[in-house]
Amino acid sequence: QVHLVESGGGLVQPGGSLRLSCVASGSIFSIYTMGWYRQAPGKQRELVAGITSSGATTYEDSVKGRFTISRDSAKNAVYLQMTSLKPEDSAVYICNVDLYNTVLLVRSEYWGQGTQVTVSS
Repeated sequence: QVHLVESGGGLVQPGGSLRLSCVASGSIFSIYTMGWYRQAPGKQRELVAGITSSGATTYEDSVKGRFTISRDSAKNAVYLQMTSLKPEDSAVYICNVDLYNTVLLVRSEYWGQGTQVTVSS
């Protein structure tokens, strides 16, 4: 009933930039938090950045100063601007949304299908 559409992944050289986008659509809902996770082969999924409905942000230590998360409440969208990319940033990036369905009156969590980010020379 809720769909997350992700875009912006791709192949870039070290030091390059990418901007990821995630838009939530479907049922009528109110979003609590939105964020980006990533998972590389052989590693656990980790939170890269998150943002609350009030605008408070959280970043994984290794991306601080390089990544910026933002949201557009009117569009139910979250963005991740990534700069100074490093090979170790390579992973599948997955959008996550924690929301309240105002029709069914339930709280639910949704995950996107993931978008591949590859940083290589």
